[in-house]
Amino acid sequence: MTQAIPRRLLLGASLASLATPALAQGAWPARPIRFISPWPPGGPADLIARPIIEKVSQALGQPVVLETRPGAGGTLAVASVARAAPDGYTVLFSQAGPNAITPAFRSVPYDPIKDFIPVTQLVSSGLVFVIRPGIAATNVAELVNVARSSNPGLNFGSIGPASTTHLAGEMFMRAANINLLHVPYTGSTQPITDMLAGRIDMGFWNIGAVMGFIQSGQLRPLAVTTLGRSSRLPDVPAMAETYPGFEMNSWYGVHMPAGTPQPIIDRLHTEFVAALRAPDVSARLVEAGLEIEGTSPAQFAQKIAADLLRMQELQRATGLRAE
Repeated sequence: MTQAIPRRLLLGASLASLATPALAQGAWPARPIRFISPWPPGGPADLIARPIIEKVSQALGQPVVLETRPGAGGTLAVASVARAAPDGYTVLFSQAGPNAITPAFRSVPYDPIKDFIPVTQLVSSGLVFVIRPGIAATNVAELVNVARSSNPGLNFGSIGPASTTHLAGEMFMRAANINLLHVPYTGSTQPITDMLAGRIDMGFWNIGAVMGFIQSGQLRPLAVTTLGRSSRLPDVPAMAETYPGFEMNSWYGVHMPAGTPQPIIDRLHTEFVAALRAPDVSARLVEAGLEIEGTSPAQFAQKIAADLLRMQELQRATGLRAE
Protein backbone atom coordinates (compact mmCIF):
# COMPACT_ATOMS: atom_id res chain seq x y z
CA MET A 1 0.00 0.00 0.00
CA THR A 2 1.40 3.39 -0.95
CA GLN A 3 1.82 5.68 2.04
CA ALA A 4 2.15 9.46 2.03
CA ILE A 5 5.45 10.89 3.16
CA PRO A 6 4.92 13.31 6.08
CA ARG A 7 5.18 16.87 4.76
CA ARG A 8 7.02 18.03 7.85
CA LEU A 9 9.96 15.70 7.18
CA LEU A 10 10.31 16.70 3.54
CA LEU A 11 10.09 20.35 4.47
CA GLY A 12 12.67 19.86 7.21
CA ALA A 13 15.23 18.66 4.67
CA SER A 14 14.80 21.74 2.48
CA LEU A 15 13.93 24.64 4.79
CA ALA A 16 17.03 24.67 6.99
CA SER A 17 17.95 27.86 5.12
CA LEU A 18 15.22 29.68 7.04
CA ALA A 19 17.27 29.34 10.23
CA THR A 20 19.23 32.42 11.25
CA PRO A 21 22.92 31.71 10.65
CA ALA A 22 24.71 31.29 13.96
CA LEU A 23 28.12 32.04 12.53
CA ALA A 24 29.62 34.81 10.49
CA GLN A 25 29.78 34.09 6.78
CA GLY A 26 32.82 31.97 6.02
CA ALA A 27 33.76 31.47 9.69
CA TRP A 28 32.79 27.81 9.87
CA PRO A 29 34.51 25.60 10.85
CA ALA A 30 36.73 27.50 13.26
CA ARG A 31 37.27 24.67 15.76
CA PRO A 32 37.03 20.85 15.96
CA ILE A 33 33.70 19.20 15.13
CA ARG A 34 32.22 16.47 17.33
CA PHE A 35 30.90 13.39 15.51
CA ILE A 36 28.60 11.65 17.98
CA SER A 37 28.17 7.89 17.59
CA PRO A 38 25.47 5.97 19.50
CA TRP A 39 27.56 2.80 19.52
CA PRO A 40 30.56 1.59 21.58
CA PRO A 41 34.09 1.80 20.18
CA GLY A 42 35.55 -1.08 18.23
CA GLY A 43 32.36 -2.24 16.54
CA PRO A 44 30.96 -1.99 13.00
CA ALA A 45 30.06 1.68 13.48
CA ASP A 46 33.72 2.52 14.07
CA LEU A 47 34.72 0.69 10.90
CA ILE A 48 32.35 2.91 8.93
CA ALA A 49 32.94 6.21 10.68
CA ARG A 50 36.70 6.47 11.07
CA PRO A 51 37.87 6.35 7.43
CA ILE A 52 35.10 8.75 6.41
CA ILE A 53 35.71 11.40 9.07
CA GLU A 54 39.45 11.26 8.40
CA LYS A 55 38.76 12.46 4.85
CA VAL A 56 36.20 15.02 6.02
CA SER A 57 38.70 16.41 8.54
CA GLN A 58 41.25 16.91 5.79
CA ALA A 59 38.71 18.64 3.55
CA LEU A 60 37.41 20.99 6.26
CA GLY A 61 40.80 21.82 7.74
CA GLN A 62 39.54 21.02 11.24
CA PRO A 63 39.48 17.74 13.16
CA VAL A 64 36.23 15.78 13.11
CA VAL A 65 36.44 13.91 16.41
CA LEU A 66 34.54 10.66 16.94
CA GLU A 67 32.78 10.56 20.32
CA THR A 68 31.04 7.32 21.30
CA ARG A 69 28.01 7.59 23.57
CA PRO A 70 26.45 4.13 23.81
CA GLY A 71 23.38 3.36 25.85
CA ALA A 72 19.63 2.84 25.65
CA GLY A 73 19.81 1.36 22.16
CA GLY A 74 21.49 4.44 20.77
CA THR A 75 18.84 6.87 21.96
CA LEU A 76 21.07 8.60 24.54
CA ALA A 77 23.45 9.86 21.86
CA VAL A 78 20.64 10.86 19.53
CA ALA A 79 18.91 12.81 22.30
CA SER A 80 22.14 14.64 23.14
CA VAL A 81 22.48 15.85 19.56
CA ALA A 82 18.84 16.92 19.48
CA ARG A 83 19.65 19.23 22.41
CA ALA A 84 22.93 20.50 20.95
CA ALA A 85 23.39 24.02 19.61
CA PRO A 86 22.71 24.15 15.84
CA ASP A 87 26.06 25.77 15.13
CA GLY A 88 27.66 23.10 12.96
CA TYR A 89 29.97 21.70 15.64
CA THR A 90 27.88 18.71 16.73
CA VAL A 91 27.14 16.06 14.10
CA LEU A 92 25.14 12.88 14.64
CA PHE A 93 26.33 9.59 13.19
CA SER A 94 22.76 8.42 12.74
CA GLN A 95 21.52 4.87 12.37
CA ALA A 96 18.24 3.21 11.44
CA GLY A 97 17.59 1.85 14.92
CA PRO A 98 17.39 4.97 17.10
CA ASN A 99 16.44 7.29 14.23
CA ALA A 100 13.69 5.37 12.42
CA ILE A 101 12.81 2.12 14.20
CA THR A 102 12.91 2.55 17.99
CA PRO A 103 10.65 5.66 17.96
CA ALA A 104 7.86 3.51 16.51
CA PHE A 105 8.05 0.99 19.36
CA ARG A 106 8.67 3.08 22.48
CA SER A 107 8.80 6.64 23.71
CA VAL A 108 12.11 8.42 23.05
CA PRO A 109 13.29 11.85 24.31
CA TYR A 110 13.40 13.41 20.84
CA ASP A 111 11.34 13.72 17.69
CA PRO A 112 13.15 11.84 14.90
CA ILE A 113 11.68 14.21 12.33
CA LYS A 114 11.40 17.67 13.87
CA ASP A 115 14.61 17.66 15.91
CA PHE A 116 17.05 16.89 13.07
CA ILE A 117 18.07 17.80 9.54
CA PRO A 118 19.15 14.84 7.37
CA VAL A 119 22.47 15.41 5.57
CA THR A 120 23.13 12.13 3.75
CA GLN A 121 22.65 8.41 4.05
CA LEU A 122 26.16 6.99 3.98
CA VAL A 123 25.72 3.22 3.68
CA SER A 124 23.08 0.53 4.00
CA SER A 125 23.19 -3.11 4.91
CA GLY A 126 20.40 -5.55 4.24
CA LEU A 127 19.76 -8.80 6.02
CA VAL A 128 19.86 -12.26 4.51
CA PHE A 129 17.18 -14.82 5.36
CA VAL A 130 18.89 -18.15 6.00
CA ILE A 131 17.67 -21.57 7.10
CA ARG A 132 19.46 -24.61 8.45
CA PRO A 133 20.16 -27.14 5.66
CA GLY A 134 18.00 -29.81 7.32
CA ILE A 135 14.85 -27.96 6.28
CA ALA A 136 13.54 -29.23 2.94
CA ALA A 137 13.22 -25.87 1.20
CA THR A 138 15.29 -24.17 -1.47
CA ASN A 139 13.22 -21.01 -1.85
CA VAL A 140 10.80 -18.85 0.15
CA ALA A 141 7.65 -20.46 -1.27
CA GLU A 142 8.83 -23.94 -0.30
CA LEU A 143 9.79 -22.72 3.16
CA VAL A 144 6.31 -21.27 3.66
CA ASN A 145 4.76 -24.64 2.75
CA VAL A 146 7.06 -26.43 5.20
CA ALA A 147 6.18 -23.95 7.94
CA ARG A 148 2.45 -24.46 7.39
CA SER A 149 2.73 -28.24 7.57
CA SER A 150 5.27 -28.56 10.40
CA ASN A 151 4.20 -29.94 13.77
CA PRO A 152 5.64 -28.63 16.00
CA GLY A 153 6.08 -25.39 14.14
CA LEU A 154 9.32 -23.79 13.03
CA ASN A 155 11.14 -21.04 14.89
CA PHE A 156 13.39 -18.10 14.09
CA GLY A 157 16.10 -16.42 16.13
CA SER A 158 16.84 -12.75 16.62
CA ILE A 159 19.27 -10.52 18.49
CA GLY A 160 16.42 -9.27 20.67
CA PRO A 161 12.87 -7.90 20.73
CA ALA A 162 12.16 -5.08 18.24
CA SER A 163 15.57 -5.49 16.61
CA THR A 164 15.75 -5.50 12.82
CA THR A 165 16.31 -9.27 12.98
CA HIS A 166 13.09 -9.67 14.98
CA LEU A 167 11.03 -7.19 12.97
CA ALA A 168 12.04 -8.84 9.69
CA GLY A 169 10.66 -12.10 11.05
CA GLU A 170 7.41 -10.43 12.09
CA MET A 171 7.07 -8.84 8.64
CA PHE A 172 7.71 -12.22 7.01
CA MET A 173 5.03 -13.92 9.10
CA ARG A 174 2.50 -11.25 8.16
CA ALA A 175 3.42 -11.33 4.47
CA ALA A 176 3.35 -15.14 4.25
CA ASN A 177 0.42 -15.62 6.66
CA ILE A 178 2.32 -18.15 8.77
CA ASN A 179 3.23 -18.53 12.44
CA LEU A 180 6.79 -18.96 13.65
CA LEU A 181 8.09 -19.10 17.21
CA HIS A 182 10.33 -16.13 17.98
CA VAL A 183 13.44 -17.05 19.98
CA PRO A 184 15.18 -13.84 21.15
CA TYR A 185 18.85 -13.67 22.09
CA THR A 186 21.06 -10.80 23.27
CA GLY A 187 23.44 -10.80 20.32
CA SER A 188 24.09 -12.51 17.00
CA THR A 189 26.85 -14.98 17.91
CA GLN A 190 24.79 -17.46 19.95
CA PRO A 191 21.72 -17.69 17.68
CA ILE A 192 23.90 -18.28 14.63
CA THR A 193 25.80 -20.94 16.59
CA ASP A 194 22.48 -22.53 17.53
CA MET A 195 21.37 -22.48 13.89
CA LEU A 196 24.53 -24.33 12.91
CA ALA A 197 23.75 -26.89 15.63
CA GLY A 198 20.15 -27.29 14.41
CA ARG A 199 18.49 -25.75 17.47
CA ILE A 200 17.21 -22.70 15.56
CA ASP A 201 15.48 -23.17 12.21
CA MET A 202 16.01 -19.83 10.53
CA GLY A 203 16.89 -16.19 10.97
CA PHE A 204 17.48 -12.84 9.33
CA TRP A 205 21.12 -11.88 9.79
CA ASN A 206 23.63 -9.32 8.63
CA ILE A 207 25.14 -10.63 5.42
CA GLY A 208 28.69 -10.21 6.66
CA ALA A 209 27.97 -12.22 9.82
CA VAL A 210 26.90 -15.36 7.93
CA MET A 211 28.66 -15.05 4.58
CA GLY A 212 31.26 -17.65 5.48
CA PHE A 213 28.61 -20.15 6.57
CA ILE A 214 26.68 -19.58 3.35
CA GLN A 215 29.80 -20.16 1.26
CA SER A 216 30.60 -23.36 3.17
CA GLY A 217 27.04 -24.68 2.78
CA GLN A 218 26.35 -24.67 6.52
CA LEU A 219 23.47 -22.22 6.07
CA ARG A 220 21.14 -21.88 3.09
CA PRO A 221 20.17 -18.38 1.91
CA LEU A 222 16.63 -17.93 0.63
CA ALA A 223 16.27 -14.16 0.28
CA VAL A 224 17.69 -10.76 1.12
CA THR A 225 15.66 -7.97 2.71
CA THR A 226 16.76 -5.10 0.48
CA LEU A 227 14.31 -4.04 -2.23
CA GLY A 228 16.76 -5.23 -4.88
CA ARG A 229 19.32 -8.02 -4.86
CA SER A 230 22.54 -7.60 -2.91
CA SER A 231 25.85 -7.17 -4.71
CA ARG A 232 27.31 -9.62 -2.19
CA LEU A 233 24.72 -12.32 -3.02
CA PRO A 234 23.56 -11.57 -6.56
CA ASP A 235 22.03 -15.02 -7.08
CA VAL A 236 19.83 -14.77 -3.99
CA PRO A 237 16.43 -13.18 -4.70
CA ALA A 238 15.09 -10.23 -2.76
CA MET A 239 12.17 -11.03 -0.47
CA ALA A 240 10.35 -8.28 -2.37
CA GLU A 241 10.35 -10.51 -5.45
CA THR A 242 7.92 -12.76 -3.57
CA TYR A 243 6.28 -10.15 -1.35
CA PRO A 244 6.33 -6.75 -3.11
CA GLY A 245 7.44 -3.88 -0.92
CA PHE A 246 9.14 -6.11 1.66
CA GLU A 247 12.16 -4.21 2.95
CA MET A 248 14.16 -4.32 6.16
CA ASN A 249 17.64 -2.91 6.19
CA SER A 250 19.96 -1.02 8.42
CA TRP A 251 21.63 2.21 7.44
CA TYR A 252 24.11 4.75 8.76
CA GLY A 253 23.95 8.42 7.94
CA VAL A 254 24.63 11.98 9.02
CA HIS A 255 22.17 14.27 10.80
CA MET A 256 22.45 17.77 12.24
CA PRO A 257 20.38 19.47 14.95
CA ALA A 258 17.34 21.30 13.62
CA GLY A 259 18.14 24.92 12.90
CA THR A 260 21.64 24.33 11.54
CA PRO A 261 22.29 26.92 8.79
CA GLN A 262 21.85 25.66 5.23
CA PRO A 263 25.41 26.56 4.08
CA ILE A 264 26.76 24.21 6.76
CA ILE A 265 24.38 21.44 5.71
CA ASP A 266 25.46 21.90 2.09
CA ARG A 267 29.17 21.82 2.92
CA LEU A 268 28.86 18.76 5.11
CA HIS A 269 26.87 16.96 2.45
CA THR A 270 29.53 17.71 -0.14
CA GLU A 271 32.43 16.57 2.04
CA PHE A 272 30.81 13.46 3.48
CA VAL A 273 29.75 12.21 0.05
CA ALA A 274 33.20 12.94 -1.37
CA ALA A 275 34.82 11.03 1.49
CA LEU A 276 32.41 8.13 1.08
CA ARG A 277 33.22 7.84 -2.63
CA ALA A 278 36.98 8.04 -2.24
CA PRO A 279 38.26 4.76 -3.75
CA ASP A 280 40.11 3.61 -0.63
CA VAL A 281 37.13 4.31 1.63
CA SER A 282 34.44 2.81 -0.61
CA ALA A 283 36.53 -0.32 -1.23
CA ARG A 284 36.91 -0.84 2.50
CA LEU A 285 33.20 -0.44 3.13
CA VAL A 286 32.14 -2.72 0.27
CA GLU A 287 34.57 -5.36 1.55
CA ALA A 288 32.71 -5.18 4.88
CA GLY A 289 29.44 -6.01 3.10
CA LEU A 290 27.99 -2.50 2.95
CA GLU A 291 26.21 -0.77 0.08
CA ILE A 292 27.45 2.74 -0.73
CA GLU A 293 24.66 5.35 -0.76
CA GLY A 294 25.63 9.05 -0.56
CA THR A 295 22.08 10.35 -1.01
CA SER A 296 20.86 13.94 -1.08
CA PRO A 297 19.23 15.40 2.05
CA ALA A 298 15.80 15.16 0.40
CA GLN A 299 16.34 11.52 -0.59
CA PHE A 300 17.49 10.71 2.92
CA ALA A 301 14.43 12.45 4.36
CA GLN A 302 12.17 10.30 2.19
CA LYS A 303 13.99 7.16 3.29
CA ILE A 304 13.58 8.00 6.98
CA ALA A 305 9.90 8.82 6.52
CA ALA A 306 9.22 5.56 4.69
CA ASP A 307 11.07 3.51 7.31
CA LEU A 308 9.30 5.21 10.20
CA LEU A 309 5.85 4.83 8.64
CA ARG A 310 6.47 1.15 7.89
CA MET A 311 7.58 0.53 11.47
CA GLN A 312 4.60 2.42 12.90
CA GLU A 313 2.28 0.27 10.79
CA LEU A 314 4.02 -2.89 12.00
CA GLN A 315 3.73 -1.74 15.61
CA ARG A 316 0.01 -1.13 15.24
CA ALA A 317 -0.49 -4.53 13.62
CA THR A 318 1.54 -6.52 16.14
CA GLY A 319 1.34 -4.51 19.34
CA LEU A 320 5.10 -4.95 19.80
CA ARG A 321 6.82 -2.68 22.29
CA ALA A 322 10.56 -2.23 22.82
CA GLU A 323 11.99 -2.04 26.33
